[in-house]
Amino acid sequence: MEATRHLINAEALRCIRPSTVLLNFAREEVVDLAAITAALDEKRLAKYVTDFPVPALLARKDVLCMPHIGASTEEAEENCAMMAADQLMDYLENGNIRNSVNFPNTNMARNGGYRITFCNENVPKVLGHVLSLLADRDMNVIDMVNQSRDGIAYNIIDVATQPTNDLLKAIAGVEGVVAVRSV
Repeated sequence: MEATRHLINAEALRCIRPSTVLLNFAREEVVDLAAITAALDEKRLAKYVTDFPVPALLARKDVLCMPHIGASTEEAEENCAMMAADQLMDYLENGNIRNSVNFPNTNMARNGGYRITFCNENVPKVLGHVLSLLADRDMNVIDMVNQSRDGIAYNIIDVATQPTNDLLKAIAGVEGVVAVRSV
């Protein structure tokens, strides 16, 4: 994510002791490689250990590069497959989103009623228009959640009465709505 890109940078490396050994097994982009190599060259960082071997780090005595294979073990692959299947089922059955690259994490427990989910461009008034469509049809909202991430928003709305196909088409017709479904 952009929020964690170069989290370990020149500024952060100025705050460490020269005896520091930095371990990076998270993501390559979490560290600023130029800042790491400069800190190593200037002896402000004692060692750098990573499982993201890049040419600039190879053959350095102050760097230990290992292969990035943590997710490649049989157990890890099985666990990942089970997690992916569980998360896909939760999305299909409940509309919840977890660990998506492009959508915000959005989770809401079932609170009765009928569920509508929709994604939209993250711009003003879209949610208000959708809620107006529900109000115009005397549909009571039991619970709802709206989450956004960058340019996209995702919504889960539980309503007291079953949504009609006409309502779903009306929601889909709201400017900015990308997709809608009844779960």
